[in-house]
Amino acid sequence: MRGTLVVYRRELGALFAAPLAWLLLFIALLLNGALLTLLFSSRASLSAPVDISAALEMLFGQGVLFWALMLVMPPLLAMRLLAEESASGTLEYLRTAPLSDAAVVVGKFLAGLSFMALLWSSIFVYSAGMAHFGTAPDWGQVVAIYVGTVLVSGIFVALSLVFSAATRTPILAAFLSFIGCLGFLLLPAIGARLLASMRVLMADAFGSYDRAERFLLDQLSRVDVAQHFIRSYFRGIIDSAEVVFFLTWIAFFLFLTTRTLEARRWRG
Repeated sequence: MRGTLVVYRRELGALFAAPLAWLLLFIALLLNGALLTLLFSSRASLSAPVDISAALEMLFGQGVLFWALMLVMPPLLAMRLLAEESASGTLEYLRTAPLSDAAVVVGKFLAGLSFMALLWSSIFVYSAGMAHFGTAPDWGQVVAIYVGTVLVSGIFVALSLVFSAATRTPILAAFLSFIGCLGFLLLPAIGARLLASMRVLMADAFGSYDRAERFLLDQLSRVDVAQHFIRSYFRGIIDSAEVVFFLTWIAFFLFLTTRTLEARRWRG
């Protein structure tokens, strides 16, 4: 896709030229630093040794703060990358250049992903600080968690771009992206609740509720982003099957974003 690198450099430069990116980065690092300090101070007050792996897992995957940032940051970035440019009219100038819609989408996606990768790179700063002042972490686990966080971010950035491409109103784009990301994250839990309320219907369709439940829960587990992340990367393993899972969803959402932009072009 010719021009992807040009779009990427343009968007990345524009992203960090605006105060929004720096504000988001400051808030995220402040909250993560405060949580890490709280974890260490609570263990110190109990005169208990600090579990480095548990602290990193709490910051990057197990804690509520991690998923809150994952649900908030990508929609705000996507709002800036597509909906805000569409509202100002600069997106139309970019699309009249000799660039394909796919190149525009991928370039913007890579800019948003680079921001998230920079944000989560703080894990190396925290790990180096722990190694300097106390117990060194498992660096294999640190690298694996970082790779996992970047891949998870890629899914939510790509999904947010779908909604951002569908509207010219930045606030609406951010809101719809947040709801979409939240729904995708909670899809297995929502599906499990629906299964419990549809026992009779599924028993008629499948002949046995237990068999139907096992089948549907297995399908829901296949799209459980949190479990795909935790069961591989937290153990310090970069599983190729898990990488394919994340890259497949990223490619699918980028495809939807490209088609959405193309549909808007035909509608005028």
